Amino acid sequence: MMSLHMFLAIPGGTSIILIVVVVLLLFGGRKIPELMRGLGSGIKEFKDATKGDDDTKKVEKE
Repeated sequence: MMSLHMFLAIPGGTSIILIVVVVLLLFGGRKIPELMRGLGSGIKEFKDATKGDDDTKKVEKE
């Protein structure tokens, strides 16, 4: 049990390969680009939303 905990706790080459294989098995090769596009657009929207909050705080201070 301890070796499994150490295997998953430290992200090394073997664990990253295992994660990639599991993702490929779950979603398939064709679905992964769609998932990455969605993740990227979600991150971009999050960054835009946080920048928007900063802009409104600056306007309120003035």
